[in-house]
Amino acid sequence: MQDTTLYLLSGATMLIGVAIVSLSCLKGWNQWIALRRFELERGVDPQSDSVAAPNMGSRIELADLRERVRQLEAIAAGVDL
Repeated sequence: MQDTTLYLLSGATMLIGVAIVSLSCLKGWNQWIALRRFELERGVDPQSDSVAAPNMGSRIELADLRERVRQLEAIAAGVDL
């Protein structure tokens, strides 16, 4: 009688311990996924901890704006292009 009670009690204790460890690991995993999702929405590169490089479309627009500013500065200075 004593042996079966001891085995059942130790088995239940181990099962509860495994459940607690599993649930805490699952919660940590979910928090890590939420952090990565937040970084992706914010546009942060996880490896360098800096803002990710702009895409090709915004680079083209930026180059176009720089060219327009250069032309307007030339016009304001009286230089004929």
